[in-house]
Amino acid sequence: MKRKDIRATFIFFLAISIFIPAAGQISSGEIDQLMKKAMEKFTVAGAAVGIVKDGRIIHARGYGVKSVETGEKVDEHTSFAIASNSKAFTTTALALLVEEGRLSWQDRVVDHIPEFRMYNDYVTRNFNIQDLLTHRSGMGLGAGDLQLWPSGSDFCMKDLLTNFQYFEPASPFRTKYDYDNILYLVAGEVIKRVSGVSWEDFVRERIMIPLEMDNSYTLPPGMVESDNLATPHMVVDGTLRTIPPYELDPEKINGAAGGVLSNAEDLCRWMLVHLNGGKYGNNLEKQLFTAKSQREMWKIHITTGTKSSSRYNSHFSGYGLGWRLTDLNGNLSVSHTGDLSGMLSKTIMIPDLGLGIVVLTNSYYGGAGLFRAVTQTIADSYLGLDAFDWIAYYLKKQQERSGDADSVVEQVWATVDKAGNGHINMDDYTGIYEDPWFGKIKIYRQGEQLWFSSLRSPALTGPMFYYKANAFAIKWEKRELDADALAIFSLDEEGKAQRITMKGISPDIDFSYDFQDLNFKRTGR
Repeated sequence: MKRKDIRATFIFFLAISIFIPAAGQISSGEIDQLMKKAMEKFTVAGAAVGIVKDGRIIHARGYGVKSVETGEKVDEHTSFAIASNSKAFTTTALALLVEEGRLSWQDRVVDHIPEFRMYNDYVTRNFNIQDLLTHRSGMGLGAGDLQLWPSGSDFCMKDLLTNFQYFEPASPFRTKYDYDNILYLVAGEVIKRVSGVSWEDFVRERIMIPLEMDNSYTLPPGMVESDNLATPHMVVDGTLRTIPPYELDPEKINGAAGGVLSNAEDLCRWMLVHLNGGKYGNNLEKQLFTAKSQREMWKIHITTGTKSSSRYNSHFSGYGLGWRLTDLNGNLSVSHTGDLSGMLSKTIMIPDLGLGIVVLTNSYYGGAGLFRAVTQTIADSYLGLDAFDWIAYYLKKQQERSGDADSVVEQVWATVDKAGNGHINMDDYTGIYEDPWFGKIKIYRQGEQLWFSSLRSPALTGPMFYYKANAFAIKWEKRELDADALAIFSLDEEGKAQRITMKGISPDIDFSYDFQDLNFKRTGR
C-alpha cells in the first residue's frame, strides 16, 4: 500500500472515530452540553437526567429552574410529576401481592370488585387483572379520561368502576391496543381491597421506603410537604408561563395511573431494581420482587405495531405490564413516557447493556421533544451508533405538527369571526343536557353570549361562538387546558336543540380530552 493510501486510510478511520462515539463513553460534561442545547431549542424551564450503568448511578443532575417565577434551580432531588411512568409502580405493587399469594394475575376483577361493570356482560365476567394493565379492553383511546382531566371534577371511584358500561367498544375485547388511564385506577382499587391499604400508602411503604426513594411521593403536589417540587409550565406566544399543577383528591380517586412525584436520583434507584431483577441493596442482598415477576412485567401482552427503522433494526413492539417493549439493534428496550399538565418524562432501560436513562421536564410542548432527543442521543452512544442530531430532528417534527394543528385551529376561529351570532336564536339551544357517564351540562345565555358549563367538571366552562350549520366553537375560560372544542347540536322539527355531540378543534389535542365519546340528550330547560 502506498504511503498516501495509508495516510488516507488513517484519516478515514480517524473521521469515523470522531462521529461514532465509543459505546458507553458519553460523559457527564457531554450530557450537560446536550441538555443546554436541548433546553434552549425546545424552550423548557427545567429538567433532570438520571443514568445508571452496570449497577451504578453514573449521572443524576438537574438543569434550569423549578419555576420561571422564582428562578430556583432544579437539582437531582427536585421532584416532578412523572405521570404515566407511575403505571409501572402500580404493576410492581400488584406483583408483590401476586408473590404473596393474595392475588393472581388471572383473577377476575369482579371477584375483588363486584360492582365493576364493562360495556357488556361477557367482558365484565371475563375481565382479569392483566386486562386492567395492558390497554386491550376494546375501548377507544383515552376513553373516560374526562372524568379525570381537567382536575377539579367531582367524579369518584364509584363512578369510574361503573361508567365503562356506557361506552361503545372501539374493537373486540383483547384484540387491539388502545391506551387508557381509567383502568389503571381500577387496578389501584384492587390493590386497596386486597391489601387493606390505599394505593398511595402501599406504593410508598412497600416500594419507595425500601428503595430509599426519600424525595418521592404518591400524593398530589398540594398535599406534599416539600419545597423542592418542579412547577409545570406551558408556552404561550413563545413565552414560558407557569400553570397550576394537576391535583386530585386521593379520598375520591387514587393515583395509580399517574400519581407519582419523583426525581432523577430516586428514579435511578427505581431503574436499578428492575435492571437487577428485583434485587437491591449494597450487595444486592435484598429482594423487592422475583425474577418471575420481572419476566411477567417485561413480557408482551398485546402487540402495538412496529415501525420500520434501519437505524435500530427493530422487529417487534408491544406492551407489557406498565412498560412498552421493543428491540433496538438486537437489545431489549423497556420504556415508558409520561405527560400530565405541563410535566413530561421518559424512562428507558436496555437490560442487555445494564443501562437505564430517565429524563424529566416541567414544560409542555417542548418537553416531549426534549425527552425524546436526549434519551435517544444517550442511548445511541451506548448502542455504538453513528452520531445523529436528534434535537434538530424532533424540533422539526414539533414545528411541523404544531404548524399543521395551528392552521386547523386558526381556520375554525376565522370562520367563527366571519359568521357572527346575529342570526342565531340562542333560546333554541339553551337548556340542561345529560350524558350517561359524564353527567349534566348547562347551555345558558349570559347577555348576548351562549355559554357551556359542566356541572361535574367546573373547569370545562366557556363561551360558545357560532361556527357553521348547527355547530359552535367553545373557548374554555381556563386557557391552560389547550383543548377548545366544537359542540354540534341536533335539532327537532321546530328547530329546538335536542342533542349535543362534541369533538376537539385541534387535531393535536391531548387524547385525554375524549369529547368524541360524549352524547348529550336534553333533559330540561
